[in-house]
Order: sequence, then C-alpha cells, then structure tokens
Amino acid sequence: MVLQKSPERAVLWGYGPEGAQVTVSLSGPVPQNTSAVNVTKGIWRVTLDPVDAGGPYNVTAASEDYEATLTDVLFGDVWLCGGQSNMYFKTNQIFNASEELVLSAKYPHVRTFMVALNTGETELTDLIHVELPWSVPKANVAEFSAVCWLFGRHMYDILKYPIGLVESCWGGTPVEAWSSSRALEHCGLKPTNTMIQSLGPRDNSVLWNAMIHPLLNMTIYGAIWYQGEANVDYHQDKYNCSFPAMIDDWRMSFHQGSAYQTAPDFPFGFVQLSTYEKNSTYDGFPNIRWHQTADTGFVPNPRLKKTFMAVALDLPDQTSPYGSIHPRDKQDVAYRLTLGARAVAYEEEKVTFLGPFPKHILSAQTYINITYDQKVSVTWSKDIFEVCCSNVTTPCEASSLWVPALIQHRGSDSVLLDVTKCPPPSEVAAVRYAWKDWPCDFKACPIYSSSNILPAPPFIFNRYPSVGNFWKTTEPDLP
Repeated sequence: MVLQKSPERAVLWGYGPEGAQVTVSLSGPVPQNTSAVNVTKGIWRVTLDPVDAGGPYNVTAASEDYEATLTDVLFGDVWLCGGQSNMYFKTNQIFNASEELVLSAKYPHVRTFMVALNTGETELTDLIHVELPWSVPKANVAEFSAVCWLFGRHMYDILKYPIGLVESCWGGTPVEAWSSSRALEHCGLKPTNTMIQSLGPRDNSVLWNAMIHPLLNMTIYGAIWYQGEANVDYHQDKYNCSFPAMIDDWRMSFHQGSAYQTAPDFPFGFVQLSTYEKNSTYDGFPNIRWHQTADTGFVPNPRLKKTFMAVALDLPDQTSPYGSIHPRDKQDVAYRLTLGARAVAYEEEKVTFLGPFPKHILSAQTYINITYDQKVSVTWSKDIFEVCCSNVTTPCEASSLWVPALIQHRGSDSVLLDVTKCPPPSEVAAVRYAWKDWPCDFKACPIYSSSNILPAPPFIFNRYPSVGNFWKTTEPDLP
C-alpha cells in the first residue's frame, strides 16, 4: 500500500478488544518512533510521525494477545478517484489497452485500491467490502479505473516517488448520492431522496455513507472526479451548487476525519463532460459543463478554489463498443488532469493547464471580436460560435433565437465573428461557444492553445450588463 508522506502525517486505524493497548511500529529505511494507544469502543487509531517519501516499511500493530503486520508499505501521495461510469471505466477497455497493461509493470511504486459497490442508509465507519485490495499494478490494473491509473502513473513520472490511488466510484450515479446531508441541505435539496427507491445507488447520500465516509480517517493529498452525466436529467439546475458544495464538504470531512492531516483545501481535479449524442439539440450536456465550473467557464475561480479541470468535449468516440457516452481515449483526459495537478496541486511554475478563455469581447453591428487570455490556434468553423438575436435584456431561453456566427478573421490571440445573421431590429444579446452535446469531431474543435494541446472550454456570455461595446468577462484565477 501507499500511505501519505510528510509533511502530512498518515493515520492508521484498526480493531481490538475494548481497553487493550495497541503498539504501532514501523521498520524500514529510516527509524521511526513507536506509538501506543488504547482501544476505545472497539477501535484504535494512531497518527504516525511524518515520513519522507520512499520505503518499503513494515507496519506492525500489536497488543498483548494479538499482532498484525503490513509489509511493503510505501510513503508517497495518496489520491482519491471518484465519480460515475467514466471514472469506473476500466484500463482494459481503453484504446491501446494491451500496451498500457504491459507498461504498467514498470510502475511498481504506483499502488491501487478499489472500494466495492455498496450503499448505506447511514454513515458507516468501515467499508462493507473491498473490490481490489492494495496491489502492485501488474496484479489488478486491468480492472482498475483507467483515468485514475493513467493519472497516477503520469504523476509518478513527474514526482519520482510513490503514488497511492484509491478508486471509489459507481456508474450512473448523481452527485447527490456522493454528498452528505449537510452538502445537500446547503443547496436546498432534501436529505432523503424523492426518487424511486429501487434505483438504490442513485439515492441521496447512500454512496457517501458506504463508499466515502469509511475513508475519512485516511490522510489523502487530493482527489480527482469524473461525473455529471447522471445529473443531465436530475437536478440539473442545482449542479452549480451541489457540485461545489460536495467538494467543500469532502474537504472539511477528510480534514477532520484524518485528525487534521488532510489539508482543509486539498486539491480537487475533475473532468468536464465529454460527449453523448452527436446531433442532439438538448442543452443538458453543455449546461452541466457550465455548472461544473460554478457557471464561470474555468477553474480555479473564487467559488472553486484550488481546483483544476480537464476539458474533454473534443474527445468523442462514436464507435465505442461501450456506448458513445464512454469514450475510450482516457489517455488525453488523464494527461490534461496531470497538467492541472502540476500547476494547482503541486504549484509547478510555467505549466500551461488552461485552454484559451475570453479576456474581453468587443461587439459592433456586424461583428464580435473575442480576445483570449493567451495565444490561440484557430481553424475555420461555421457554427461552433453562436449569437443570440434579441432586443430584451434577459434573452435567449428559446433555441430559435440562436444563430451561427462564422469565424471571419483570426488573430494571434483573437477571433472575429460575423454576426450579420442577426437581422435588424434585433441585436446580439449573447454569445456562446461549443454549446452543444457534441460540438466537434475528435480533436477538431476550432480553438486550442497555441501548442494545439489544450482545447478552449465552452462559454456563454450575455451582453447585458455591458460597458459600451465591451462585454464583461472574468479572467481565470491562476494559482
């Protein structure tokens, strides 16, 4: 296994006869102090002294009548991987899976652990089952989360010390199932579910109770998340509250549960939704993508601090044998998450992790000029930009008001859009980008970073309130 390295302190816990004294000791490369603690209500818990990255260590817990030893324990950074089916998507299902499985044997210091699928009516102190115990990758990585594994091995390549990966996810589940009653109440959601009870894992808080709450004692470094599809048709309008509230609550709960060793603002990365139906006119997916950023368009931002995002709307997979909602290119997803982790979680300087985002917008009668916050690579598109033609100040709820805006000219950091399709007396009241379930073909969206690595995320801006012909936008809150 992998325990959290210094400067944080790992927490170990277990069971024993009431009142017994348990002594916990570490033996390995660097001598460690021995800790003694009494069993209270059948449980003992020890907070270790800080241990530098490395190993292996043996960890022994002993009482007068019992002894248990864990062997080959490493210290490094522990990441929790949560969400629904695209996080659950297995390594043996991705593109080039056989190559990845062969490569995994070269990463013996990236260790994996997988929580079994279970629900709970109340907050549980221990897992009901373990699907995959702590393992070296060659043993179980084929059945492990692809995004989680790929992220972990990328981070090992950068950090050069052990990485622990804890997978706890379940396909088809909404954010409410992973949220405590506190988080739900913050967003005006009832602690008890109003949905059909036979849905089980979709019920409010049941996965928080059984698959997250038992992990709270664990000291972790950060979390990554891939979820949102299940909320396209369930409390969609609440996701801009429920998702940030879940992050806040997880941070508070892990901080308190680990005896204040997990940081109260631990880094949290997530994947912005990919694609589902190619010709869909339903706004569910673009709305959730926007809500994933707390309606800002980028992270980190004032509502979602110390977060990072992998944009994935340019990675569709229409022929996926697992359904188009499950794209097989998880390598690019994980790599983009890695860039965010390097910049936000590890504060590595000069790492570009955000795709281009509007810095300011200038409108005129026949055109809109969008200036981005970085140099851009632009290809021609006739319909990925759209404008809303209206005379009212709160427009654009009707889809018929939106018309394509052709890219007329491109600069090194800007695009000029033709808006002459808005007939007088209507005016351009809003502009949006990539506001479709399936906005472009594979890696073929029109706006990327100058290196062609990072796609621009979707956005939507109303003209009102405006300052003259300049529209108000918010620049990313860079770490």
